[in-house]
Amino acid sequence: MILGFIASLLFLVLAGVVRAGAVSLMLTPRADAMRDGAASVAGADTVADLLEDRVRLQPSIGMVHSGILVVSAVPATWALATVLTGWALLGALAALVAVVLLVGDILPRAYGRGHPGSLAYRFSGLLFLVAALGRRTGDLLIEEPEEGDVPDEDEEEELKLISSVLEFSDTLVREVMIPRPDMVTIDRGETTDKALDIVIEDGFSRIPVVGESPDDIVGFVYAKDLLGIMDRGGGPEPVTRIMRPVYFVPETKRIPDLLRDMQTRQQHMAIVVDEFGGTAGLVTIEDLLEELVGEIIDEYDTEDPLFVEEEGGAYLVDGRFPVEDLEDALDVELPHDEWDTVGGLLLDLAGRVPYEGEAFEGHGIRFVVVSVQGRRVIQVRVTRSATT
Repeated sequence: MILGFIASLLFLVLAGVVRAGAVSLMLTPRADAMRDGAASVAGADTVADLLEDRVRLQPSIGMVHSGILVVSAVPATWALATVLTGWALLGALAALVAVVLLVGDILPRAYGRGHPGSLAYRFSGLLFLVAALGRRTGDLLIEEPEEGDVPDEDEEEELKLISSVLEFSDTLVREVMIPRPDMVTIDRGETTDKALDIVIEDGFSRIPVVGESPDDIVGFVYAKDLLGIMDRGGGPEPVTRIMRPVYFVPETKRIPDLLRDMQTRQQHMAIVVDEFGGTAGLVTIEDLLEELVGEIIDEYDTEDPLFVEEEGGAYLVDGRFPVEDLEDALDVELPHDEWDTVGGLLLDLAGRVPYEGEAFEGHGIRFVVVSVQGRRVIQVRVTRSATT
C-alpha cells in the first residue's frame, strides 16, 4: 500500500515539473532564448530549438503530461481499493482526483506563469525528451492514408481549417500588421475635406491621424463621421474635432488575445507599437480574420498579388511576402529569427539596403532585387540555385 502511494507521488511530482516547465517554456519569447543562448545561459539553446515549432510543441507536451497524470493516479487507486470499499472508496477516489489535479496541474501552472524563461531553462532537458516523446506518439497515432484513399474536398477544407486554427493561436501581431511605411495617414492639421479625399481615393474607412511625427498617432478618423458632416451640409472642420481615441497594442501580443480585446472594446483598428514605443504598424480585425479563414477579397481590392509564378521556374515576390510562406511554396528552409518578410531577409543577406539588379544566393535560393523604394525592398525575383 505504501509503495503505491510513493509511486503515485513520484509520478505526480514529475507531472507537476512537466506542467510548470511547459508553461514557462510557452511564455518564453524565442528571441530571448536565443539571446540568452548566445550569452551561454544553460538550457537556453535547447529552449530556442523547442520554440522553433510552437504549433506542435504544446500539444506534444500536453499529451505526455496527461499520460503522466493518469499513470500517477493508478498506484494510489490500487492501494485505496485494497483497504476501502463502498462510499468510503468513492470519497477517497474523489479526493485523489482533486489532489492529482491540484498538485499535478493547477499549482504548477501558476508557478510556471510566474517564472517564464528561467524554469524552462532549468528543465530544458526534460522538456526536450517529453516533447520528442509526444511528437513520436502523435505520429504513431495519426492514421496513414491507404493507397488510393484520397480525402474529399470537405475533408481537405476541415484539415486546412484545423491547421489555420493551430497557427492562429500562436501568431503574433507583428506577423499580420500593416507596416508603418504602408500606412495611409492624415496630418492633424488637415481638414475633413482632405480626409474625405483620402477615403475616396484609397478606399479606407478609418484613417490614423499623425501629430508631430509618424510615431505620434493621436487618433482615428472614421469615414462615417465624415459622411455625417456631408449630410449636415457643414463646411470643412479640423480632423481633430471628429477623431476617435487610439487603441495601442504591443507587437508581441498574440492575435487571439487581440481579437478578443478588439471585440470587447468594439474596436476595428489598433496601432501596433514596438518595444521602444515607436509605431510599428497598424492592424485591423480583417487582418486577424484573414489569418484564420484566408485572404478576404472584395470588389474594391485591387492590390497586386504578393507571390507570382513566372515562366522558367522563377517567382516574382513582394518584399512584404512572409518568409514562412516562401518556405512552404518552395519547400525549403530559410532563416527568419530576426525578420518575418522576404525584404527583411534580403536586407540581412546584403548587410545594407540592396540595389536594384543585385543578386544574392543563400540556402539554395537565388534572389535578384527587382525594385527598391527608399530603404525598402519592393520586389524580388526568386529562383532555385543551380546547385540545388
